[in-house]
Amino acid sequence: MSYRRKVAAVYLLGFFIDLINMFIAGVAYPEIGRSLHASVAALAWVSNSYIVGLTLVIPLSAWLTQRVGARRVILLSLSLFTLATAACGMANSLEALVLWRLVQGAGGGLLISVGQALAWQLYDRHERARLSSAVMLVGLIAPASSPAIGGLLVQALGWRWAFFASLPAAAIALGLAFYWLKADRADGEARPLDLMGLLMGCGALALTLLGLAKLGKTGNEMPAAGYLIASLILLILFVRHCRLHPFPLVDVELLKDPLMRFSMLIYQCVPGMFIGISLIGMLYLQDLLSMSPAAAGALMLPWACGSFLAIWLSGKSFNRLGPRPLIIAGCIIQTSGIVLLALASDGGRPANLMVAFALMGTGGSLCSSTAQSTTFLNMKNAALQHATALWNINRQLSFCFGVALLGMLFNQFSGHATLSQAYHWTFYCAAAVTLIPVVASLFVSKHLVKLDLTRELETR
Repeated sequence: MSYRRKVAAVYLLGFFIDLINMFIAGVAYPEIGRSLHASVAALAWVSNSYIVGLTLVIPLSAWLTQRVGARRVILLSLSLFTLATAACGMANSLEALVLWRLVQGAGGGLLISVGQALAWQLYDRHERARLSSAVMLVGLIAPASSPAIGGLLVQALGWRWAFFASLPAAAIALGLAFYWLKADRADGEARPLDLMGLLMGCGALALTLLGLAKLGKTGNEMPAAGYLIASLILLILFVRHCRLHPFPLVDVELLKDPLMRFSMLIYQCVPGMFIGISLIGMLYLQDLLSMSPAAAGALMLPWACGSFLAIWLSGKSFNRLGPRPLIIAGCIIQTSGIVLLALASDGGRPANLMVAFALMGTGGSLCSSTAQSTTFLNMKNAALQHATALWNINRQLSFCFGVALLGMLFNQFSGHATLSQAYHWTFYCAAAVTLIPVVASLFVSKHLVKLDLTRELETR
């Protein structure tokens, strides 16, 4: 096996573990809530803390890689992840579980960002579409298999095994990284850490999540508004700081690329909403529709079938059609699936639920696969480390905001309506957000991608 394939294998396995931990825990939320006496708003932090951990360390990935080398960072991340995963399974309180999920996310975040940049640098631009397809395939297998397996484990052994199940894969990834990755030297001229940017970025994220959490409780509207306004101000200052700093934590100038901006918006509105649905939906299926954890988790199998179809379609038609028609179709299809899921409590049959998840898988993966193929197309190798960090920050934030937003909406609706209506209204809001990229896609030229691909092929 060539060295670049070994690097890609370590990265893909790490990405697989990341997705397992994002999806397998969702099916265990009802059991965790009962065991640790946690509300829906509190359970959201089990997911949010993992995603926050991922998000906070990604900007540090480039700096750490320069300081100690990519191999050491990857080994450190996998060791940290394995330790935290075991601790999550042994947690005896919600606070301990949230804390270790934060550490677990930090370990996974370093691996995803550093591993992706290392792998992409070893492939030519015209070969990266094939690597993106492999990424999307992993993105298909992990969400499809982990909830069903997790549901069986939760039923048979308890919620703790939703976390213990990740340990074998983490141990394998650690062993492969140790034996396969070549030692690399630290950069003797590594740039200094932008500590102020790190503090401002973390502060803006923390204030945003606190504001959304406050909005989830009746009577906290004014404090929530204060948190959200403060987070917006801090975010503006953070962007300004990054533009003026000689060595910024995040290279915001990369956002001038319209394809990257468009791809990032897609992730916020489509995959992000589905991650929120995966939390609220599992509670909906088990508490309102009285499904078992295994049966609820098994609904990810039709999701996987739809996702596989979408990945195949996008791979066949992206160069010919460009991103616009694929994004429009994907948003409409996922919206249809969310609406059908909302209607399942009104006498819906299991077949309707299967169709709903198949539609969400088809639409969501059509959008995410197109975004993955689009975002790095115009990036040069020198910018890949910072581009992948920015992309992964946005990817994790989309998941975090999706969970926080839908959790907040559900709690608000629960205080003014019946439980069934609260679920319905939450799903309808998610469907509305999913349609936002349809409007944005009207401003993206489909010829931009095709022109760059043509130039690439002409030079070879």
